[in-house]
Amino acid sequence: MKTWTFEPGHTAAEFRARHMMVTWVRGQFKNVEGKLSFDEENPANSSVEATIDAKGVSTGEQMRDDHLRSADFLDVENHPTITFKSTKVTLVGENDYIVIGKLTIRGTTKEVSLDVRYLGQWNTPFWVDDKDEGPKKRAGFVAKTVINRLDFGVSWQDKMEKGGIVVSDELLLTIDVEAIED
Repeated sequence: MKTWTFEPGHTAAEFRARHMMVTWVRGQFKNVEGKLSFDEENPANSSVEATIDAKGVSTGEQMRDDHLRSADFLDVENHPTITFKSTKVTLVGENDYIVIGKLTIRGTTKEVSLDVRYLGQWNTPFWVDDKDEGPKKRAGFVAKTVINRLDFGVSWQDKMEKGGIVVSDELLLTIDVEAIED
């Protein structure tokens, strides 16, 4: 089985949360590290582990990013990383998988299910200090899921008139992975 390492410059996790009941706020984490064992012939043998640097959360708005890092949300002082470790992989289409695993946010671990699409692989250049050290084989994956932030102790909220809330409980997560074969 081939092993792969997430390429940090081309791997990211993104989230969307409803804001003030009317729109979406988007944010991302660029510091995503991970390892993947990928068995194309028998995907059920595959596995993945990923670590996200929670301190690197970015929505493009410094005050909001600072609030997200605080104890109200991610509490990065006490929980600097978000982790995922797969426990089961199921093939559900030619290039589509369900990956079940343990997601840990703020020290709370819950089982989640990711819808994963394999985007293929290609031999590519690999630049190191202006020199092509390639070819390197790269593979792409995109994973999506919906989680309830309250399940992970991310519970800050403020209410608006007529029963509205400031931040949705549900978050839409997308993880784009470009992995390089070891």
